[in-house]
Parts: sequence; structure tokens; C-alpha cells
Amino acid sequence: MTQDESRLIRDITQCLYSSLEIEKSLHETLLLLKEYLPLDLVHVFVLDTSAQTLRYLAEATVKRGTLIDERIQLSWDHFKEIRDQAHGDVRILESSESPMLKSIHAHFLGHVEKPLYSRKNDFSVMTMGFDIVPPLVGGFGMVVGGDHAYGASHLNWINLIRRPLIGAVLNLLHHRDLVCENERLSSEKKQLEHRLGHDGDGRIIGADSGLREVSAMIHQVATLDSPVLILGETGTGKEVVANAIHRASGRSKGPMIRVNCGAIAEGLLDSELFGHEKGAFTGATRLKRGYFEQADGGTIFLDEIGELPPAAQVKLLRVLQTLEFNRVGGSWPVSVDVRVVVATNRDLFAMVKEKRFREDLWFRLNVFPIRVPPLRARMQDISALASYFVGRKSRELNMEPPPEVTDSAVRQLTAYDWPGNIRELQNVIERALIIGRGRHLSFDNLLWEPGAASDSAVSGATAEGFPSMDQAVTDHIRAALSLAGCKVEGPGGAAELLGMNPSTLRSRMKKLGVGVKQVIDKTGHR
Repeated sequence: MTQDESRLIRDITQCLYSSLEIEKSLHETLLLLKEYLPLDLVHVFVLDTSAQTLRYLAEATVKRGTLIDERIQLSWDHFKEIRDQAHGDVRILESSESPMLKSIHAHFLGHVEKPLYSRKNDFSVMTMGFDIVPPLVGGFGMVVGGDHAYGASHLNWINLIRRPLIGAVLNLLHHRDLVCENERLSSEKKQLEHRLGHDGDGRIIGADSGLREVSAMIHQVATLDSPVLILGETGTGKEVVANAIHRASGRSKGPMIRVNCGAIAEGLLDSELFGHEKGAFTGATRLKRGYFEQADGGTIFLDEIGELPPAAQVKLLRVLQTLEFNRVGGSWPVSVDVRVVVATNRDLFAMVKEKRFREDLWFRLNVFPIRVPPLRARMQDISALASYFVGRKSRELNMEPPPEVTDSAVRQLTAYDWPGNIRELQNVIERALIIGRGRHLSFDNLLWEPGAASDSAVSGATAEGFPSMDQAVTDHIRAALSLAGCKVEGPGGAAELLGMNPSTLRSRMKKLGVGVKQVIDKTGHR
């Protein structure tokens, strides 16, 4: 081995292991290899031979290295061409001899900057494939402008460093996968909320009584990939049903991403759902993967789907049909493998009739509807739910051992019709624990008097003797504000009582003309 050959092996090993960030290592490697062979661009990709998809990981030019990490569905012709490129030997390919090769590289190379090559220009490619874990095959490519730019001497240089090159690239791929997994777990952790109505082992409370029919429907649909539409009043535990579907599915080891559609500002919906490229708009300082990408391989739960504006409904319909989308500012489609579960407390069918919800999206979502009954229709579950919440909230408030849920307390709870459903029950129990300092439970003065809500509704009845929907909602919001001492958000606030996002509640109040000052004037709360 000559001195130059020894130096190349040493230097290339140092470059490849200089950083665990694949784009930086590729950039350093390109700068070094340019001393030995003509080179404009290097790139790394992973081919999934079972799914016919390409994961284009990163590329580097003289200017910089760029992390891309996109999965792209390939046509059969493109798939065969790239599969041949990823053959284990080092190969030299000429774009002039393969129109398909020119089409592939014009499409995939030069993602971020202006493409280095187009269908009008010839270029040479030197590729080296390597096995990862079946059915995955890796590829390392070197590209330079001009026809027949690579020869036997260049093949010798690459064959000389083939082993350390493959070892380092595999190491970088493994690290990249760990980074992606950590990002997914971090995102899921941020979105994880306290689950309502079920205990730690995932058993739904009431599955054998009040939720028997719902439980049966969950088991029917869980193993399929069909969309599920969960219907029910606010606070009934629709997210619990979505969690149960995910846990019982073949995607249970994948992510479960929860999205409150009513809590995202309309101008940010595209970026939040589908992500954006670096520089797509002012403030987009880095690539961001949206909720759909974060849910790849798992389930995405879209709560309050009825709050989506028309433009977002169109894009959601396209994603449901193709499982592809473009990031904001992106030029290439991103493919994902997700199961979509949606929920709403609104009457979507009525919204379709009123042209406020797309009919084609409604038909796409309404494949398997599950209606979750309100708490007043499953009073037999009150005792079990109360015991669960007392135990959980006592631990959270450091008030162990938890106080006993007496028969008298259960009678008090079952005498109430629970307009806020399970979420209201949870909040009432937490307040009772705080007031009783964890030693005893009493629900005196913590519950509205039975019939108070209906009396309020009747007082606002129309000329026909029955309140309109807007009037009923207005009265319900005012009653919640009154109970919460005119506090909109935060612990014990009206938003928490109603099981709504504070921004959604404020928007609804503005639309209906409900002001906090009106409630203060009427009730005397300050």
C-alpha cells in the first residue's frame, strides 16, 4: 500500500467519524474525496425493497451538507433503476446511456439548492451499495458533471476505502434512526394528556356496563386501517376510545399523535399538520416535521375535526386519499403510513347540509362511526369512575391514602346529570379532595342543582317554546362561567369545566356574544 493510499484511508476514516450528524460528515467527506477524484455532490439513500420506497437521507455539495430524510414512493421503473444502482459492487453509470438515470437524478439531487443537473446536461455517477437489514439496502453515490468523468483509477480509490466508508455510513444511519425515535418520543410526551375514564393498564372503565357496545366496536375495527369517526358530547372520553383503538391495533408500537384542530390558528394549520421546509416563511429557521410525519407508522388522532376551516378540509381529504402531502415550501411529496382517527362533538351531517363541512370528506371519515354515550346515560359507571379519579388525583396531589368513596357520596354524584360529562366529574372530585384536604369527600355545594341547566335553557326559549341551538349553547357557557367564578381558563376555569381549549371557548364566546362582564353583572362574581 502506497503512502497516498494509507493517507486516504486514515483521512477518510477521520472525516466520516468526525461528527454524528450525517450532513456534516458527508460534507467533510466530499471535500476530502475531491482531492482524489472529480466530484460535485455525494448523497446517501436507503431503499426499502418490500415497500418500493426510497428514503433520501442527506446530500452534500462543496458549499454545505444538507439533511433531507424524506421517504418517496417510487414508480416501478424508478425502483428497478435505483435497486440496480444499489448493487453491492462499486459501479460507474453514465446519464447519456440511461434516460431513466437522468430523470431520477434530476428529480432527487439538488433538493435544497438549485438542482445541479437537469435532463439537458450529462453527468457521471459512481455508486456503492451495501446491505443493512432486509429488506433495506443502502446506497452511497458520487456525482460529477460531464460524460465519462470516472474511470478505473477512480474505482480503485473507492474500492480502497469501501470498508471504512460502509462502516461509517451504517453508524451514521443508526444514529439518525435514534435521533428520529427520540424526536418522536419527545413530541408524543409533549402531547400526552391525562387520560379520562380508564386505568393504567388500558382497561376502559365501563367496558362491561355503560360502554359495552363501544368496547365491542373498538375490537371490531382496531385491527383494520379504516378511518374511525368518534362522536359524542364534550368530555365523554372520545380520546380514551382513540387510545384504545391504537393500543389494540397492529400499530400499537408506533406513535399516537393527538391534535386538537380547534386549538391551532388557521394560519398555522398547514405548518402544524404537514410541516415546513427551512426558509419557507419568516421565522422558519429549520425544517419542521408536521403531525402527520410524526405519526408515521402509527395513529394520528384529530380531535374537534368540525373546527377545520374549508381550505384545511381539502388538504386533509387529499392526504386521506393518497397518504401524501407537501410540506409548506416543499417541492417534493412526502409519503406517510398513518391510521386516521377523528372525533367531534358537533353534528357533522348538519354541517354538510349547511355547506360548512365538505360532503366528500364526511363520506371519507364516516366509514366506521362510534358514538360515545354521555355520562348521564351510563350512571352505573359513576361509582367505578369516582373511585378511579379519587385514587389518581390523590396521588397527584400527594394526599395518600385516598379517602373512601362512600355510598352517600355516590348517591350525590348520581343525582346530578353531568352536562360536562367525565371531565366535569374529574374536576369536581379534584375540588372535593382539595377542600377536604384528602381526608374526606363531600360534594355539597360543588354540584349544580339538578334541573338548573334545563331551567336556564327554558328561560331563553324561543317563541315556539324551545330554545335555539345557539341560545342553548350560550346559556350553557354562561352557566359554566358562573360556576367557575367568571374564570375562563386555568384550573377550575370554564374552559376546563366544559372540556374545551381556552382559545376555542373564547372564539365561541365572541361568536355568540357572550361576555364575562355580562355574567359578572348578572351573578355578582368578581
